[in-house]
Amino acid sequence: MSKQKTICSILLILSTLAILYGLIFTIPVWVVYAIAIICIPMWILCLGLITMAKPRKGDKEGRVKEPFTGY
Repeated sequence: MSKQKTICSILLILSTLAILYGLIFTIPVWVVYAIAIICIPMWILCLGLITMAKPRKGDKEGRVKEPFTGY
């Protein structure tokens, strides 16, 4: 589970940097579209997975064994 959280955190940072790059610098339009199609959904997905990976106080022991059941 920590491996997944680490990968999602890295992808979140990379997609954030790509989105900011597309907003700040003057680049070709097709690159902006590629960033919008790939990086924005990846940012939302990674943020959701990181949020779901945090267990509640009562569910901490059960979520370690099976992290994404019961939603």
